[in-house]
Amino acid sequence: MSTMSSPIRDLTRDLFRALPAETHTQRHGGRYKWMVLIVASLGTIAGVLSTTSFNVAVPALMRDFALGQEQVQWAITGFMAAMTVGMLPTPWLLDRFGFRRLFLGAVLMMLLASVAGALATHFPYLVFTRVVQGLAAGMLQPLGPLVVMRSFPPGVQGRASGALSFSLVLAPAVAPALGGVLLDRYGWPAIFLLNLPFCVLAVGSALYLLPRAEAAPRHGFDWWGLALLTAGTLALIESVASLQHSGLLAPWTLAQLALAAGLLACFVRHAQRVKKPLISLGLFRHRSFAMGTTVAFAYGFGLYASTYLIPVFLQNALGFGAAAAGMVLVPAGLALAATIPPAGRLADKVSPQWITVAGLACFGLSFLLFALLAKGIGHGELIFVTVLGRVGLGMIMPALNLATLRHLEPHQLSQSSAVISYARQLGGMLGIAVAAVFVAWRESVYGTVVPGVLTAYAQGFLLLAGVFALALVAACRMGKR
Repeated sequence: MSTMSSPIRDLTRDLFRALPAETHTQRHGGRYKWMVLIVASLGTIAGVLSTTSFNVAVPALMRDFALGQEQVQWAITGFMAAMTVGMLPTPWLLDRFGFRRLFLGAVLMMLLASVAGALATHFPYLVFTRVVQGLAAGMLQPLGPLVVMRSFPPGVQGRASGALSFSLVLAPAVAPALGGVLLDRYGWPAIFLLNLPFCVLAVGSALYLLPRAEAAPRHGFDWWGLALLTAGTLALIESVASLQHSGLLAPWTLAQLALAAGLLACFVRHAQRVKKPLISLGLFRHRSFAMGTTVAFAYGFGLYASTYLIPVFLQNALGFGAAAAGMVLVPAGLALAATIPPAGRLADKVSPQWITVAGLACFGLSFLLFALLAKGIGHGELIFVTVLGRVGLGMIMPALNLATLRHLEPHQLSQSSAVISYARQLGGMLGIAVAAVFVAWRESVYGTVVPGVLTAYAQGFLLLAGVFALALVAACRMGKR
């Protein structure tokens, strides 16, 4: 009996005692770094599920809380804003608490907020739980790429990045459908609980596998920097929301844009004067990082805008039903999943910079084809163009972080990974709003009957092609210095 209980007793003891990385490596050998990557992926997937599954619950929330869509939208906007801001303190939290404690704290925060959201009886409280979910998701987002860069040698980083990207693609692919099934059966609280299995698995595996943090010098947190950049980010997000409702020249929109620009200028000035700023401006002296951040912003802008614009184009301009529009996009999703693993392996053999360039070219070309063919596009052409775009996305996902981060020093990786994630997320939030406003503006010019609507969407796709053209220029300029 004692021999049977000994392994169980050892496992229980190890769950609550952080072991050194060397001990884990001796136990698990070369598999250990992959096991840590799986742990990080579980946490990130929990955050992604909270992002992608919630939209299907909007009608049910409107009905149960007797609210309009604009009011319910606060639950989505609050999450996205908190997720964007939550990425900013991650580097300091890593230095202060270590990877293990930060990861466990963020996942537990996500878990508790999800349970609290499912039990919410008042909408303001529900929005609060979504904000907490967003903060946790923001802290988790940069950790996966950090594991790839810190734990894997250069010759395997592409394959590891491909595996991470592949796992993150599967979550948003199944989340809306699974969320819809749970919503129909159990109501909107089930949407909050969709990520619970991943949270539980992440906590259990992290307790057992993540090593204790090495001792590191501590330094004070840049509270002023966080306040300035957070306020600037929120002002920019508010200006975009105002842009959708009131237009570019509305006084409130212009005031928020001016406030965002002023706060950003104050942050830059502040970061130049303090010893340990929230974001070290010295990172941008590395050309690969500066251009990579630009690419990440443009890529996030185009990606999020396209996920909004393409389904709306299929339904509003071409007359597809929701189910038919979804079926047209299935081959593109399969192409994306099939492209990521070989693109990751290729990034170990070919410069990830040029894989990123090729991916941006494919993604941008797909928007150009949408713009050229919009007025008479057939079913086969739709599938080809959407597949081309997702093949490009599948090339970008595992390669961009490698191309941006590979030339940096180890002590710069945590901050640079957070900045890249922040730029991509901020670009995505702006992309959706700008695409919606731009198409609505062009419809006001050309009319809301079918020929005018097609022209408006064609010009919207042309705008996205232009964004990717700019990203392509930045990607071509990436390099060591």
